[in-house]
Amino acid sequence: MGVVRGRKVGRFVDLHVHTTCSDGIFRPEEVVRMAAEAGLGVIAITDHDTVDGVERALEAGRQIGVEVIPGVELSTRVGCLDIHILGYYLDLNASPFKECMERFRRERRERARKMVEKLNLLGVGLRFETVLEVAGEAVIGRPHIADALVREAWVASYDEAFRKYIGYDGPAYLPKYDISPEEGIEIIRKAGGIPVLGHPGTARRDELIPGMVRAGLMGIEVFHPLHPPEASRYYQKLARKYGLIYTGGSDFHGSDRRMAPLGSQQVSYEVFQALRDLYERARA
Repeated sequence: MGVVRGRKVGRFVDLHVHTTCSDGIFRPEEVVRMAAEAGLGVIAITDHDTVDGVERALEAGRQIGVEVIPGVELSTRVGCLDIHILGYYLDLNASPFKECMERFRRERRERARKMVEKLNLLGVGLRFETVLEVAGEAVIGRPHIADALVREAWVASYDEAFRKYIGYDGPAYLPKYDISPEEGIEIIRKAGGIPVLGHPGTARRDELIPGMVRAGLMGIEVFHPLHPPEASRYYQKLARKYGLIYTGGSDFHGSDRRMAPLGSQQVSYEVFQALRDLYERARA
């Protein structure tokens, strides 16, 4: 099922978790139940560019006894480089934040429609309705298009869909609507949240971090499946250098092709406490 079992309840946390509201395969309620089964005391729901699943996860957490942090993973961009900004302890009703989430949803749907049109011009008769069915409640992304291509048998696998059609160099690829890292940080701060740079080892553009710190960045995600131990140690030192907290999580999506099992990073409860303490100081 994609969980790490057999641990003392509450000893570990997972601060990077996805659900069906973006590109995960488990519903928010299911993810919370799986967290309890994995012995996690705290999880953060950090779906891509949406908070639609947060309230459901919060309610499930109250019932099951898992603390759920309202979060998000914002897609930002510098040139051709994708940079993800995690946001924690968000006020979901903050107007600028709600407007931003709605803009992401509209733009992602329109992008998907145009990509399907490009596929059709290439002789791939994928129906946009299939993409909508696959996406369900989620903000539409390329993974949903890939799954739709597999469902309609235009490709044999998810990987083939990206390799042949919708990868960055693919003939049906279109760039998504993005904001700058500084804009993402500002949006999260205005919603009362704590902005954290997600998995910086995948982008490897550390020269951008000082500018993000000046814009209000408050943390760095240190523990991540794509960070080898030496990278985690390096980013811990970098966080200390800039006076930032550090976080971590599995980037759980629920399938082998998308990151690691829930709770796999063994992030300590003390990491969560530092995040919570920072939030409480920021709102005092």
